[in-house]
Amino acid sequence: MSLLETSALNLSIGDTQICEDLNIDCEAGDVWGVLGRNGKGKTTLLHTLAGLRPANSGEILLNQKNIKDLTRKQIAQQLGVLLQHHEDSFPSTVLETVITGRHPHIQQWQWESKTDWDIARKALETVQLTHLAERQINQLSGGERQRVSIATLITQNPDVLLLDEPNSHLDLKYQIQLLTHLCEQAKSKQQCILMTLHDLNLAVRYCNKVILLMGEGKTITGDTTQLLTEENLSQLYEYPITRLNSNGLSAFLIK
Repeated sequence: MSLLETSALNLSIGDTQICEDLNIDCEAGDVWGVLGRNGKGKTTLLHTLAGLRPANSGEILLNQKNIKDLTRKQIAQQLGVLLQHHEDSFPSTVLETVITGRHPHIQQWQWESKTDWDIARKALETVQLTHLAERQINQLSGGERQRVSIATLITQNPDVLLLDEPNSHLDLKYQIQLLTHLCEQAKSKQQCILMTLHDLNLAVRYCNKVILLMGEGKTITGDTTQLLTEENLSQLYEYPITRLNSNGLSAFLIK
């Protein structure tokens, strides 16, 4: 089942062409990785897919409906975004921040239910921050704040998860634990994930599909196992990259 699609999507910033005629079909259970050098538009593409900025042309379909025809609340009920940078404008506790993930599903003037609070507390348990539930959000470290954002997204429980550098600020332990949880949840709940990554080995580990932003609007999309080759990646990053295989596992190294 298709959850997020693009049709002939063209996107640019100033004179920089990010993608030209991009066609992708993110189905339930898919995990997509977006790879490319800095400045090639990974974050801008993610924001465009979320409906946060317009494309130059083409269509974005969310659950078979043009995203332009949906309200922000309708989008938020189906699609969640993990941003790289967090701006906490108002004082609140960790738990109060996480419960905002339920707000797209709550009617106007309606209060959060016991079920909503239970979902939020369970999400905090998942990211191992239950002990900080009552701490002020502005008193957290960068890694703790990132885990709160992931807990908020888990609480939101959308069909489509757009993650911008989800491993940012996280120790190796939490990178693996939380990405594993999100990807397993995507499969069990028939969601899809599309995430920007710098770490090739995380893409190999978690993504079954990739978008390679090659530059000048050129993109390559398809199965991870077919596209993550030494040749493609060396061209993508303009630097020699070699692949090692051992005991059924693969890893990419810089030469």
